[in-house]
Amino acid sequence: MEHGDIAFPNLNIWLHNVPKNFSIFGFTVALYGCLIAIGIMLGVAMAVHDRKSRGLSPDPVWDVVTYGVIAGILGARVYYVIFAWDYYKDNLLSIFNLRQGGLAIYGGITAAFITVIIISKIHKENPLEVCDSIALGFPIGQIIGRWGNFFNREAFGGWSENLLSMRLPIADVRTSDISAGIEQHITAGMDYIQVHPTFLYEGLWNLCVLILLYIYRKHKKFPGEVFFLYLLGYGLGRIWIEGLRTDQLIAPVLGIPISQIVAGACILVSAGVIIIKRVSDKRKAQ
Repeated sequence: MEHGDIAFPNLNIWLHNVPKNFSIFGFTVALYGCLIAIGIMLGVAMAVHDRKSRGLSPDPVWDVVTYGVIAGILGARVYYVIFAWDYYKDNLLSIFNLRQGGLAIYGGITAAFITVIIISKIHKENPLEVCDSIALGFPIGQIIGRWGNFFNREAFGGWSENLLSMRLPIADVRTSDISAGIEQHITAGMDYIQVHPTFLYEGLWNLCVLILLYIYRKHKKFPGEVFFLYLLGYGLGRIWIEGLRTDQLIAPVLGIPISQIVAGACILVSAGVIIIKRVSDKRKAQ
């Protein structure tokens, strides 16, 4: 394969000279950042649409955009850096280079959630009601944002021969992302790796989550249910997709991926809240 190529051989898709960035007036713009920005804007549009469709003011959403997006990006970066400290400790300036990637969604969700609580209190609204609308925007942002991983040739899984497997030139990926399992498949003269496109798996999973949440949103039983269903649905997908990835952030002592731990916690907490709330409401109705 040539430098810049990306292929999905089992789908007979061969892409050449796929860029990571482009230039405007001599300034280099990363496609990763552009996709994150587009995902945020469309996610906000969905949240505003949901509020208006239910006869609610979209003002809290706009305030969350003003402050929550910045908080979310900072939270996602801080989360990533903390658990990838060995990579950044010898080059602290690289912490501020977001164009190379390195954002962890759970850090972003946590920071955004805290912002929603603060904004909701200011507007004297139920924070969980606002979270329900924001939760519809998160999957859209993730679906689009994950394509940044595609352009960056990152966040992929181990060696794969399945229908969706993706082929990348070895020279275009980070050495640290090539696992021992992948190395075992590289033979003499082979200049590519063929891997699980986990960015695509997560995007397709989030699309299904989004569709289900959108259909269910007007039938929710209590404020916050859509938000907890999002955490539950996303967690179920992330816990198995994370197991495929070769760039996992590993928890000290436990030796398992941080994202799998957080995803598992989200599944248990969300399922617990939904069950307890529904049982409680059913008893009150009797």
